[in-house]
Amino acid sequence: MDKNSFFSHAIFKKKPIERSAPDPEGNKSLSRTLSTFDLVMLGIGGIIGMGIFVLSGLVAGLHAGNALPLSLVIAGISCLFAALCYAEFSAMIPLAGSAYTYCYMTLGEIWAWIIGWDLILEYGLAVSAVAIGWSGYFAALLKAVGIVLPPALTSPPGAGGGLINLPAVLIVLFLTLLLVRGAKKSARTNAIIVAIKLAVIAFFIVLGLFSLNPANWTPFMPPNGWLGVFSGAALFFFAFIGFDAVVTAAEETKNPQKSLPLGLIGSLLICIVIYIVIGVILTGIVPFAELAGPDAINAPIAYALGRIGFSWGAFIVSVGALCGMTSVILVMLFGQSRIFFAMSRDGLLPAFFSDLHEKTKAPVKVILVIGIVTSCVAGFFPIEIVAELVNMGTLVAFAIVAIGILLLRVEQPGLSRPFRCPAVPLVPLFCVGTCVFLIFNLSSHAHLMFVAWLVLGLAIYFLYGMRKSVATSVKKTCTLSDPAPAGTEFLVSDTAPAGPGQQQGP
Repeated sequence: MDKNSFFSHAIFKKKPIERSAPDPEGNKSLSRTLSTFDLVMLGIGGIIGMGIFVLSGLVAGLHAGNALPLSLVIAGISCLFAALCYAEFSAMIPLAGSAYTYCYMTLGEIWAWIIGWDLILEYGLAVSAVAIGWSGYFAALLKAVGIVLPPALTSPPGAGGGLINLPAVLIVLFLTLLLVRGAKKSARTNAIIVAIKLAVIAFFIVLGLFSLNPANWTPFMPPNGWLGVFSGAALFFFAFIGFDAVVTAAEETKNPQKSLPLGLIGSLLICIVIYIVIGVILTGIVPFAELAGPDAINAPIAYALGRIGFSWGAFIVSVGALCGMTSVILVMLFGQSRIFFAMSRDGLLPAFFSDLHEKTKAPVKVILVIGIVTSCVAGFFPIEIVAELVNMGTLVAFAIVAIGILLLRVEQPGLSRPFRCPAVPLVPLFCVGTCVFLIFNLSSHAHLMFVAWLVLGLAIYFLYGMRKSVATSVKKTCTLSDPAPAGTEFLVSDTAPAGPGQQQGP
């Protein structure tokens, strides 16, 4: 095989779905300990964070008006299409790695690397950004009870006399140590945190039900009509992302074929219902125009409680927001460690990242590395991470997964699919179209930063990943001048036809 031909085969080779066992020798297989309930809690933990506590007022006040629930329905259904695509893949390929693993088996290694590198950026920035937001809420809560943290300990160097954002560092390190103890213990803690924030949301709903003013819902449509509804839906789309972290736990799920689709779709449907109820009550308590005011736009739920005479409820809402951000940090740290683990096990990153602790079967080393790096970013950088960059990575991953569903239905229609995405090709095509539309509505600055990150990633791939890839090392054993021995089975599948003396992968 000449160099150009080998290069082409190397970067576009695929992992065969038929032999998608985590690790034939069992040395680098995660422990299956998670139930359907754990996955639903993981999904809710990743979805309900700052979005509902902040974006609801912004969307109602500046975009959708009283039609806020309609915007929420549109955004939720858009995410549901992506969740259905993820559900088919996760039940069919119950491995760690999420969109990275699915892409490896449908589009090839180079595209898998791009998506994996993209997810590393998305999850890492999300952890650091949410940790900084968590620090602000934590400092405000302490101030409410008479404890004031000095600016030197709540701001990064160069920002108002700051030295380190210590609360942001500590929350990331604390959750990192929690993850080191294993998936099951982390899932239990996440379930407790999710229960607290759901209780806070229920507290708001119950108080709000007794203070509704139906006159506030008239007129229903915003001044700019459907344009406002759709712009609000586009903005609130990002309050639903986080459910995809569920599939990073595929390899740690007891019954993945059943539990993963239920965890994905169940958590998303629960959050859609919760968001719609909050939207109805919020606009029923406060005229939507007030939600655009400076006192309401950043804390609409707390403002609404104050308006109906429950100012003390703002403290409870802040506790709920703090719990919401805590679970998001935990879920994002969990997801990123599993992306690193999957890429390392495939040889694209150093083997260090896929070492498992003998007792907990958790990738302890990579969890610690991720925790240290993201805590440093949160603590020492005056970072204003625009949500657009995180959203860019999410949208690209959603679109790639939907494309993968379409390709597999054409190329391998006979594959066993424990869960089938309904209405193919309409659902995947709608998912791709929605993602592309939203990507092009992000800023050019976000596009440039994303491209720069991908260029750095491709340099690492060609200098290290392509050479160390497990699939490439197997492929090199059989070349044009050295025919494959009888019975040889490649662990890769090529889109290009096999040459003389070369066995085609399945």
